[in-house]
Amino acid sequence: MKPQRDQLETLAAVVDSGTFDAAARLLGVTPSAVSQRIKAFEQELGRVLVVREKPIRATESGQPLLRLARQLALLEHDAGAQLGLEGGASVAIPIAVNADSMATWLLPALARVAAERGITVDLHRDDQEHTATLLASGAVMAAVTSQAAPVPGCTSTPLGSMTYRPVATPEFAARWFPNGADAASLVLAPVVDFDRKDDLQGRYLRSAAGEASPPRHYVPASADFAQAVLLGLGWGMLPDAQADAARAAGALVDLDRRASITVELHWQQWNLRSDLLDAVAASVLAEARARLVE
Repeated sequence: MKPQRDQLETLAAVVDSGTFDAAARLLGVTPSAVSQRIKAFEQELGRVLVVREKPIRATESGQPLLRLARQLALLEHDAGAQLGLEGGASVAIPIAVNADSMATWLLPALARVAAERGITVDLHRDDQEHTATLLASGAVMAAVTSQAAPVPGCTSTPLGSMTYRPVATPEFAARWFPNGADAASLVLAPVVDFDRKDDLQGRYLRSAAGEASPPRHYVPASADFAQAVLLGLGWGMLPDAQADAARAAGALVDLDRRASITVELHWQQWNLRSDLLDAVAASVLAEARARLVE
């Protein structure tokens, strides 16, 4: 099997864009041409490469080819830079990251390397326990993840940790926890979850109240999640980086200062010799050492 460059480029464009029409605009061809390229590629391999839904995604057979397409694009960019042939389209670096890292420390690192190296970043937000799955699928080149064991074909480097504590507004705590955060009150008090993958509140609840099922709000954006807690919608587990200023100002109080959950973060990236990917990693690691707890 020797996939052609245009076949791989079309596969990546379809998955990245999510539809044949959007991929066609990106490639400067007609939607019919995109569809025909993918169909011919599939017939040549005898495998279905994409799931034709919205958004389109790679099948298990398409994932290694998607990864190959991204690796070739990255290596071509590196080679052009080393030969002094810069000036073409900037290369996009897809990265999987958890929302709290994006909201508290990661973006300055990416902004620096984007300015220095002329890249664009394509951030895929997911829970830190699930970002490694995107790396394994070929959807991203690197990931901030809680998984220490490297995904096959990748390297893993510790970044540091984020500490989460249960907090609420003083008014919310006085109303729902007059005697402290005990099992009886935790069963009744509304809680804010990020989304249905977020188990930080669940972990604390199980440790303090067993299998409690309190009323739950879902607020799937990091800054808005913190704002929901600050507005008294419910209590939640906030990282110290987000809660410390509000705690010092008296806008938030700890429900149980002795209780905390520490999430260890790791940077995983393809085990590929690439100056560009290494530059991204160096900037991320430098920022993590300055902002996270070792």
